[in-house]
Amino acid sequence: MNATNRPLSNRKNPRLPGYDYAQAGAYFITVVTQGRVPLFGEVANGEMHLNPAGEMVVWVCEEMPNYIPGMEWGIYQVMPNHFHGVIELHIGDAPKSNNPIVGADFHVRPGQPRRVAPTGGRQINTSADDKSIRRLTLGNIVGRFKSLTTRRYLDGVHADNWQPLPTHLWQRNYYEHIIRDDQDYQSIFDYILANPQNWEQDREHPSR
Repeated sequence: MNATNRPLSNRKNPRLPGYDYAQAGAYFITVVTQGRVPLFGEVANGEMHLNPAGEMVVWVCEEMPNYIPGMEWGIYQVMPNHFHGVIELHIGDAPKSNNPIVGADFHVRPGQPRRVAPTGGRQINTSADDKSIRRLTLGNIVGRFKSLTTRRYLDGVHADNWQPLPTHLWQRNYYEHIIRDDQDYQSIFDYILANPQNWEQDREHPSR
């Protein structure tokens, strides 16, 4: 799993040529802040402690499936300077059981440990166009995640004196891996879950 956590600046075109990223499947993504600046909280005693900006990222995650039909989070983790998540894409609004996933059976996957959105957070404004979309690519979804979190972060900078951004919130690119079977899913699930405990050895740690 170490290869999944290399700095994104070392990668050239991580997309798989010719792959249809709108088809049903599960995808592991990693998005890193610009300059690997820790903006979302800190890790202490092997646990991630979110600051208000980190809680904002959780709110965006919790709201996204409400207006992107067929999209779910399998698991996600906000870290001080990066974000890991498993995005599950299903066909339109069809139930999971009617959708072939890339080599994986999600009826037997582990329970969902994602964080519960805190109360009192800002709601995400969505347009009619968002609600009518039935087929988004993985890149579209990651782009919306970046756009929404950036917009909310800038709101926090102006309204709540959050740390100003050096340039952008996120690095331009992102890492993505197609999950092909249950074993692959379990390995990624365990890796994301253990990310806070392994923070000191993480390749995204600012000391590295």
